[in-house]
Amino acid sequence: MNAMILAAGRGERMRPLTLTTPKPLLHAGGKPLIGYHLENLRHAGVEKVVINHSWLGEQIEQTLDDGRDYGVSLVYSAEPEPLETAGGIRQALELLAPEGQDWFMVINGDVWTDFDLAILVPPEDPACRAVLVLVPNPPQHQEGDFTLTEDGYVVADGGDRLTFAGISLLHRELFAGLAPGYRRLAPVLTEAMASNRVKGLYHTGVWSDIGTPERLGALDRYLCEKEGR
Repeated sequence: MNAMILAAGRGERMRPLTLTTPKPLLHAGGKPLIGYHLENLRHAGVEKVVINHSWLGEQIEQTLDDGRDYGVSLVYSAEPEPLETAGGIRQALELLAPEGQDWFMVINGDVWTDFDLAILVPPEDPACRAVLVLVPNPPQHQEGDFTLTEDGYVVADGGDRLTFAGISLLHRELFAGLAPGYRRLAPVLTEAMASNRVKGLYHTGVWSDIGTPERLGALDRYLCEKEGR
């Protein structure tokens, strides 16, 4: 199975750090944020990883090169202007899911988690077109995103909402019919939820949206303490 790391954002909430460095290359615990994803994907058995980029994207290619240092094969999908989540996936679809391959992983480049990607596998339900990882609502997003039902499906409306972790397993059918261009992922997922085609996994371990310098600093301290540094 292939995977995609979404890395095309401008990281405006991270300024001034991102004025000269793309957010996925910011360091925590002595490594770039994107490096943790590449290591986790390798451990999950993923061999090919697509990275989309826009703002300062050449730095990502220069730093990561072909991925051999992380034990994966990297290919890049450059966006002159950010296409948003679904637009970026749509542009890279043939790299992610060539003929005969339906499922692929997608991870936001600006999250950190101890979630085991190896358990993210295609669901038994043949009609399902997405599996989302959901986490408890963090302080900055108390309203949550979606609801996980008792039978493991994700719906757009309901009580006890959880936050979408930015980690998912997606089916190429969700994007094959989309016109190229700027598109967000949420409407695509919500449409699939309306026909009961989205399943969810609830992760109660460590997860953080590294969206501000303060959260980056907190992650750095956590990882350094974890490693005894």
